[in-house]
Amino acid sequence: MPRHVAKGRDFTRQALQDWGWDWTETSEDTLLLVSELLTNASLHSNGCRELVLTADGATLRIEVHDGTTALPVRHPAPRPGIPGGHGLHIVERLSDRWGTHTYGDGKAVWAEIETTRLEYGTTACAGARG
Repeated sequence: MPRHVAKGRDFTRQALQDWGWDWTETSEDTLLLVSELLTNASLHSNGCRELVLTADGATLRIEVHDGTTALPVRHPAPRPGIPGGHGLHIVERLSDRWGTHTYGDGKAVWAEIETTRLEYGTTACAGARG
């Protein structure tokens, strides 16, 4: 599982760089969203079939497709310091919107970020860009 998450983060990092949305706190949030969605697919849905990133003028959309139609369940109150149950809370806090849709024998769990957050977000590594 860690290899798939790392590959997904690398793919996302490169896309953000190609789109000029790297080096902001929101770009780091985007990488964490990808990690959470991929980890959830690995732990609860037999793994990720596809990671899709799409962007238009207003929104970056992250979709993780897996091979089960079972919808994710957000734990009502994850306990601090206890592993598990935190992933969808993180997705909810870092994204502007998130949800799911089923199709055939699978589903996609998606999260969206407003592109203005990526374009004008706080710089995470001020001056580190070369």
